[in-house]
Amino acid sequence: MSALRAGSVALVGRPNAGKSTLLNRLLGEKLAIVSDKPQTTRHRIVGILTTAEGQIVFHDTPGIHKPMHRMNREMLKAAGEALEEADVVCLIRDVAEPFGSGDQFLLDRVLAVDAVRVVVLNKIDLVAARQKHKLLPEIARYAQGDRFAAIVPISAATGDGADRLLAELWRLLPEGEPLYDPELLTLHPERFLVTERIREKVLVETRDELPFTTAVLLERWEEPEVPGRALRIHAAIIVERESQKKILVGHRGEMIQKIGTAARLDLEEYLGRKVFLDLHVRHEHDWRENPRMLTELGRDLYASALDAESGAPGPEPDDEPDGH
Repeated sequence: MSALRAGSVALVGRPNAGKSTLLNRLLGEKLAIVSDKPQTTRHRIVGILTTAEGQIVFHDTPGIHKPMHRMNREMLKAAGEALEEADVVCLIRDVAEPFGSGDQFLLDRVLAVDAVRVVVLNKIDLVAARQKHKLLPEIARYAQGDRFAAIVPISAATGDGADRLLAELWRLLPEGEPLYDPELLTLHPERFLVTERIREKVLVETRDELPFTTAVLLERWEEPEVPGRALRIHAAIIVERESQKKILVGHRGEMIQKIGTAARLDLEEYLGRKVFLDLHVRHEHDWRENPRMLTELGRDLYASALDAESGAPGPEPDDEPDGH
């Protein structure tokens, strides 16, 4: 019987390269939210895959981009930390887009890391069959020397190539025992994942300029006193300007109602219970530069990371602040 393998794998790439879609595909479950908007992922999302071969701890990172706000700088810091700590770094390249200066910057950044490196050529499903020859220059670019241990064409959307990528990762990871409880899918608490799913619906329903300036803050989480009653979740959609608030509320409240209904149905399926979702829009001027707001928005994520490092259990629902 072969020895178990265990280690961390960082998924890095430019915005909208398909990192979160790939994470969900490899886990076989939806963990990270997905949209066609760049910068959908704002934190380092940890997903844990445990099989008979061992355990892979995936780190889905924010897309590498030019930071314009404090929030973006923190996003890049999270991506950089994942790069430095990983046993294997997966560079995700969107082959449906031309190779540009941003891709070269990321390539140089990855090559500077002392880790095993893999190139994932994603979105091959978007390259027409008669244009498959266009993949050859992509492969040649990364195949120079022994810089990468593997080059794997894949479609995270369809799953084509996913099994081969997993086989390569198992081959490259060091031998070792699982780092976490085999029953865990992630280190993040439900509260963080709930706000992420609400934010996903904001991304899906709103127009292009809004997603960059919106966030979701969990304000209250009320467990029912009577079994079978609905869990009551109160959350705020944060915007930077009053004009954005009007857009999110919509004519006669139609937009906020549409977002709320889609989010509630998704949360009921995810949590496996009835949910009462109270959403409202809150104006916080220039929140992307506000350290207090950024800390509050990342409260549940950072708390879970500290709990995981210390080995201590997370706070019980009634012990947490209500967000007011």
